[in-house]
Amino acid sequence: MSFNSLADSQSPSNAITLTRLKRQLTEQAITAATAADWQSAVEINQRLLELGPDSEAECRLAKAHWELGELAAAREHYQAALAIDPTSRIAERNIARLRVLLSEAGRKTVPAKPGSKAPVSIFVEETGKTGFAHLVDLASPRELAQVNPGDLVELSPDGPRLRATSNGVAVGYVEPRVAARLLKLVAEGNKYAAGVTSLGDKDVRIIIREVYQDPRNYGKVSFPTAAKVSDLRPYTKGTLVREEMELEEELELDEEEEEVGDIGSVLPVDVTEDEAFEEEESDDSEDS
Repeated sequence: MSFNSLADSQSPSNAITLTRLKRQLTEQAITAATAADWQSAVEINQRLLELGPDSEAECRLAKAHWELGELAAAREHYQAALAIDPTSRIAERNIARLRVLLSEAGRKTVPAKPGSKAPVSIFVEETGKTGFAHLVDLASPRELAQVNPGDLVELSPDGPRLRATSNGVAVGYVEPRVAARLLKLVAEGNKYAAGVTSLGDKDVRIIIREVYQDPRNYGKVSFPTAAKVSDLRPYTKGTLVREEMELEEELELDEEEEEVGDIGSVLPVDVTEDEAFEEEESDDSEDS
């Protein structure tokens, strides 16, 4: 039985078969995206859409085209997703970004390079070990068209600044107040990995994770914060094998809820976490 005949059938048994098939194709599409096999992701999501309208499949298909450098096709499928689900924040946000990128980069750009995606482990927040930063002095919109949320970011000292490079593009520099602390720790032996969490033509935000602490830095926290949260908080729910577009939306929702302290509240080097908590408690007592 063909996909179309399954979709047209109304019998209970065929409805169950159709639901099972959709679920299998969705899992295959997510697996392909996780493996950065974008051509397979295109084909699988197209098969899924043959079974009927699906906003999430349209978004996944758009993402796959984008990673292949096919910006016009990506916008077309994000528009289709928004037509199916007018509340789709993913589609709406990416249509706006593509509008700018298409005017700068044309209908096609450079496909994503193999290995350009950050390991999912980078996006698991751990108190003191991870933090967020905005990038400044960004690359041109044409160059930023080659970078997407979920991409791996390499951080390297550049004089008194910390340069961020992704997908072969010098994206920008880590904001100064964050860079100053990390540069000192890097000079003393620490190592960091990073990934893009959100990206626009004028705004790029990354998450940074401490992946190695030099013994000389024992007791020094990379990202001190006054936020009282659990020691380990995963951004991915259920399983770490998640599609990047879902991860991006979840990161943004977490940011809005302000459950986790942003790296923008990084304390001076000479302020300890204990002192930060004491200051917070004293503020509360004054209000009472």
